[in-house]
Amino acid sequence: MKVAILGTGAYGLALGYTIYNNDQEVHMWTKFEQERDLLINTRKNEKLLPNFTIPEEIKFSCNMEEVVKDAKLIVLAVPAPFIDDISKELSKYIKDQHILIASKGIENDTCLFLNNVVENYIKTDNIGVISGPSFAVDIIEKMPIGLSIASKNKETISLAKKALSNTYFKLRENDDIIGTEVCGAIKNVIAIASGMLSGLNANESTKAMFITESLHDIKEIIDVLGGDKKTILSFAGFGDLLLTCTTKKSRNFSFGYTLVTEEKEQIDEYIKNHTIEGLYTVKSIHQLLKNKNADIPMISLIYDIILGKKEAKELLTFLVEKD
Repeated sequence: MKVAILGTGAYGLALGYTIYNNDQEVHMWTKFEQERDLLINTRKNEKLLPNFTIPEEIKFSCNMEEVVKDAKLIVLAVPAPFIDDISKELSKYIKDQHILIASKGIENDTCLFLNNVVENYIKTDNIGVISGPSFAVDIIEKMPIGLSIASKNKETISLAKKALSNTYFKLRENDDIIGTEVCGAIKNVIAIASGMLSGLNANESTKAMFITESLHDIKEIIDVLGGDKKTILSFAGFGDLLLTCTTKKSRNFSFGYTLVTEEKEQIDEYIKNHTIEGLYTVKSIHQLLKNKNADIPMISLIYDIILGKKEAKELLTFLVEKD
């Protein structure tokens, strides 16, 4: 089976490696010719995945039409802000193929979740979302990894499992696309705040308190937006929240830590050199909840801290005073 992956960042490469290990044909697309040439000529991206050599069988191209032609499954693995442009171009070439969204976030201008962004250009029921605790550097180590896959389409789930599932990579299915997307997007916002707490030298008990309160709030957000509250207990929910909120390997956590401990120059440098999904998403979810007349004080506080309207130390008093 041919699988097309749009996006050659760390996560796309890690997924491509897993799919290759499942004896599937992997073709990857990047917009940037320099990146394509680097990957073809060196079979490495030391900045993203140090000491990892990309198998020769994985193909790279800047020609999207060529990459997706005859692919049964198309994986979207680009940052959330680029999903709109990618979907628009993909709509020119896609036939009756299945789409698997590995990106996480909520579009800023429209407050749409990524599956809705894709469906604006591609009218299809062949769509699914994967989300869960899985750093790219961990995936390539071939140790056990568990992700949620959400889709209304059983064939999409079947193809995704054929591409990814094996002795170390587990996909647990559900049909709650909304809840799975909410979890995947919001956990990055929560991780920024968790990094702030670490920067404030909060102890482990306080951090555990914060994660517990966050679970309750995410469950409420899922419900407000029409998802299934039980999804909070999935790999996409608690699993991913636990991972991203407890380690500096998370870019969002590290950004929160930097926001509290460094000066503006270092903060701006971090933003310039890293993709911080939560920084993009916090604006979207804040506006989306406002549109729904839903009051989630934790999201409002994180939003205000990131915009400089409030100080990070207010998180400490908020946790005690929160209903």
